[in-house]
Amino acid sequence: MEIYGPHHVHGAQSLGPPHVARLDPSARPSPAAPIQDELTISEAAEALERARQAPEIRADLVARVRAEIAAGTYETPEKLAIALDRLLDEIG
Repeated sequence: MEIYGPHHVHGAQSLGPPHVARLDPSARPSPAAPIQDELTISEAAEALERARQAPEIRADLVARVRAEIAAGTYETPEKLAIALDRLLDEIG
């Protein structure tokens, strides 16, 4: 838009053609088509929900296992054999 001074400014005009917006009849939504809502849940929200549904953390068990690991008594041949058996059951 270019303005060259006050002598080119027009006064109020009516809203007749060509100023009226013309709608294309084919652009109107069909009344038979139902409107559908859509919901998208982010990965962060899904992870938060999984964390909320996880079982409670047993602090006493965690503390005991940490102490055993620090002392070097947690990994025993029996525990390693059980873990290996479970792994083989899962993949076999």
